[in-house]
Amino acid sequence: MSYKNNKLVMLTSVAALVLGASATTQAATLDDTRERGVVQCGVSDGLPGFSAPDDQGEWQGIDVEVCRAVAAAVFGDAEAVRYVPLNAVERFTALQSGEVDVLSRNTTWTTTRDTTLGLNFAGVTFYDGQGFMVSKDLGVSSVEELDGAAICIQAGTTTELNVADYFRAHDMQFDPIVFDTSEQTVGGFEAGRCDVLTSDTSQLAALRIQLSDPDNAMILPEVISKEPLGPVVRQGDDQWFNIVKWSLFAMLNAEELGISSDNVDEMLNSENPNVARLLGQDSNFGEGMGLSADWAYNIISQVGNYAEIYDRNVGMDSPLQIERGINELWNNGGIQYAPPVR
Repeated sequence: MSYKNNKLVMLTSVAALVLGASATTQAATLDDTRERGVVQCGVSDGLPGFSAPDDQGEWQGIDVEVCRAVAAAVFGDAEAVRYVPLNAVERFTALQSGEVDVLSRNTTWTTTRDTTLGLNFAGVTFYDGQGFMVSKDLGVSSVEELDGAAICIQAGTTTELNVADYFRAHDMQFDPIVFDTSEQTVGGFEAGRCDVLTSDTSQLAALRIQLSDPDNAMILPEVISKEPLGPVVRQGDDQWFNIVKWSLFAMLNAEELGISSDNVDEMLNSENPNVARLLGQDSNFGEGMGLSADWAYNIISQVGNYAEIYDRNVGMDSPLQIERGINELWNNGGIQYAPPVR
């Protein structure tokens, strides 16, 4: 064999080994999850509407629904989830180390988090923005009146940088009072350790209802940032990335196509080709992810479409009563949008 041919064989062998190793790595999370029997999902340490245990100890919230959707896609059982509560400081390390398979914990998608932590964001569950909550006794109606205020902030979040940027740009001063958890942050606000509590507006709505006198607190009208919140997975496992991403997309597509947990069985007989493809009646679009043809049917029948999970957790059917706003579908005045199943 010539040197050139020998070199070609060697390079081909190396390429095959790399591709084989890559395929093994990419299949690892799905295989490990199936062997374990549950999806290990990182959630918040208690944020109503997003992820918090109810009075019976059952986890509820829109982020919890994403965990359940992934479990329904993988196991055909939305209850096959182990919830791991994490504070803002712990969350990324827990995902990087493999303690959890997916992080679904009101986490903002940013450049730094997407490119330097070895993580991938798998979509946007909730489009949010940072706001400010004050006691009505403070007598202010705008952020512009907060020069010199003491502001309660949760450590390890994007809110710290956003507040600093905003106040500097408006030639204002503030005194940061930093806490490790959202529970400590709202406790500090209620105890009077700060004049203002800042966080994503959805989180402020959730924290407000935990106050002893919610009616005495108000959320100011200004929103100072973009906070797209969504599930996160480790980089290097495209198969698992696709599973989490398309679990969210399935719920969005279901809402757009008029499929809900109430009518999904009836819709199995639909003549709409988009419905047939989503529900696994026309080709197996789960095969490329290592899933069965009914992966999306299982999500919709057991968890629901996006409107269902929004309304019952953070929307008008919930204590938070947050309007859909920009979280409406793209064809209804919002920006929520999922690629088609085809």
